[in-house]
Amino acid sequence: MSKRALISVTDKSGVVEFARELNNLGYEIISTGNTFKTLQQNGVKAIQIDEVTKFPEILDGRVKTLNPYIHGGILYKRDDENHVATVKEHGIESIDLVAVNLYDFEGTLKAGKSHDEMIENIDIGGPSMIRSAAKNYKDVIVVVDVNDYEGIIEKLKTDSLTLEDRKNLSYKAFSTTGRYDALISSYFAGEVGDKYPEILNLTFQKEQTLRYGENPHQNGFLYAESNAKNPILNYEQLNGKELSFNNLNDLHGCLEVMREFKDNDEVVSVAIKHANSCGVALGKDAFEAYTKCFEADKVSIFGGIVGITSTIDKATAQKLSEIFLEIVVAYDFEEEALEILKKKKNLRVLKLAKIEDSLQPYEMKYLDGKLLIQDKNNKLADKQEVVTKVEPTQNQLKDMEFGMKVVKNMKSNAIAIVKDGVTLALGCGQTSRIWALKNALENNKDKDFKGAVLASDAFFPFDDCVTLAHEYGIDAVVQPGGSIKDQDSIDACDKFKMTMVFTGVRHFKH
Repeated sequence: MSKRALISVTDKSGVVEFARELNNLGYEIISTGNTFKTLQQNGVKAIQIDEVTKFPEILDGRVKTLNPYIHGGILYKRDDENHVATVKEHGIESIDLVAVNLYDFEGTLKAGKSHDEMIENIDIGGPSMIRSAAKNYKDVIVVVDVNDYEGIIEKLKTDSLTLEDRKNLSYKAFSTTGRYDALISSYFAGEVGDKYPEILNLTFQKEQTLRYGENPHQNGFLYAESNAKNPILNYEQLNGKELSFNNLNDLHGCLEVMREFKDNDEVVSVAIKHANSCGVALGKDAFEAYTKCFEADKVSIFGGIVGITSTIDKATAQKLSEIFLEIVVAYDFEEEALEILKKKKNLRVLKLAKIEDSLQPYEMKYLDGKLLIQDKNNKLADKQEVVTKVEPTQNQLKDMEFGMKVVKNMKSNAIAIVKDGVTLALGCGQTSRIWALKNALENNKDKDFKGAVLASDAFFPFDDCVTLAHEYGIDAVVQPGGSIKDQDSIDACDKFKMTMVFTGVRHFKH
């Protein structure tokens, strides 16, 4: 008795060759709609599905394989006497291989098609057949990936397809239908406006195997969310080694800061080390912005990442090449600039797609079996409330905005001291706010802080930060406010003739 294969595919890559080889191996081919036409036009022997189901395709193809002659032929257990007797009694013949790929719901989603088109691209019969075949993998070969065609044929020719092979194909099949359903669920969540559903179906696909994780003894991988919109890690690599786990994490931090300044007329240059800024500066062009950024912290930038919201010219590339950097990322590179940077074979040079507003609905942290989810921190301030007797100047207000954009992207507790669109000193990741300020100041004792602005990611619980800032000549502070002891800090500012502005928005980042 010959074996039978059911083939119904949306992606017809390689299907003619696959079906022809199955014919040569003695398989009778059952097929549907356009797949049948494709096989017939290419001289592959096949029979239409309705010859098996004894019922025509109906409802514009919505119903064609949902039939006991199909699912009975797939699902019955060949080693179960009752199953064998039942299919024989009802005239059901076995189906021994199911090759199905699904309606392109994902492509339709990405193309932004209408709701009606989305609905018509939800496959029903395909997932049903895949799941039936995957469940009965011991008796039925299930094929959902066109890249598996050749390997399966070779193993069938040598009768070497093992039970483990079948189990792996089943695993891939259930992963495919699971991902497919998750995409549909996510789409409908958006349609009904359910941002935080009771059941959150997320689906990610492996994009890259990394050399290792944060440390060499850890494995590392990069997965991409299947329906992510305008992901910020969207770049073309022009030079250098593959990006590592730490590179990607730091790059994300760099791009998040760059995004804060995407609407600025001036160019911003950002230097990142261990996912924190070590220098940020505005300039009229790439060269000026990067030069100021470099001068902000000549030590920490070594081995870091530099991002510039502009095109890199020859002069900027020459200056960038003077130190060791892991990554340079920018909107574009002049030809001469790229030649200079490529002389460093390991330097990763990334051409960035223009940074857009984040369209991801939330951000996540995985906590060993639990998932923390929150809104993205897209807000900078709720107000600009002057709480001291001294009013800020326009330059100070501009620096306050600049400082808050920097400090909101640093690990808490965080302090940013800035002047004229350049960071002078940064302190982050401390368990005490005064320690964050002390670290920032004491590591930059050679700098002149007179006239600088201090930006804090959260309120001051005491007046010690104001007092220390005054000792270094800082005369303006911007912070969220909200402490029960806010008045202590306000009084200290008034005493020292400093100005202070409350924003009303805290920016903890852990």
